[in-house]
Amino acid sequence: MSPRGVATPDVRERLFAAAERVAERDGPGALTSRSVTTEAGCAKGLLHTHFAGLDEFVAELCLDRFARTAAKAQALSELAGQGEVAHNLEAVALALFDSGGPAISGLAMTRPAAALRIREALEGGAPGFAAVQEAITGYLKAEQGLDRVAETIDPDAVALAIVGSAHHLLMTGWPGTPDPRPPMARLVAALLDG
Repeated sequence: MSPRGVATPDVRERLFAAAERVAERDGPGALTSRSVTTEAGCAKGLLHTHFAGLDEFVAELCLDRFARTAAKAQALSELAGQGEVAHNLEAVALALFDSGGPAISGLAMTRPAAALRIREALEGGAPGFAAVQEAITGYLKAEQGLDRVAETIDPDAVALAIVGSAHHLLMTGWPGTPDPRPPMARLVAALLDG
């Protein structure tokens, strides 16, 4: 635990990582400001020093993780012509499940005020599933231009199927449910086979 009056480095990320561990291990209902700060090994009031409350913290955690995944998806454009197309798409699809994916999504659903804040941020342009879908579409079009993806493949439909399926698996998963990664990998392969 950090001594009183001593700055805690990377507070936001430390608290976010602790929340992910709590939600993944114990489920979304176990997340409290105390469980997060205890898991993070820091002062009990630290979360409330940096966030207006647990709802704001949960919303910021979800938005941060959405932004990270969207950044990974946007990096797809740099991979056009490199590696295997299915592997590149699978990496982005599976990134949606990193960092406690289903547990974090479940967490947002259990806190209506956080869910509202997330929706408002996404409507205001914060990166989320739409940014991931656009990046996948752009990547597939670039790969079609390089003749690495069949012209019969509809990039918009494939991107929607990948993101929609990931969203479904995130919203219906919880700690203890089967790993969503194998079905996502099979879906990507099936969509590319057209």
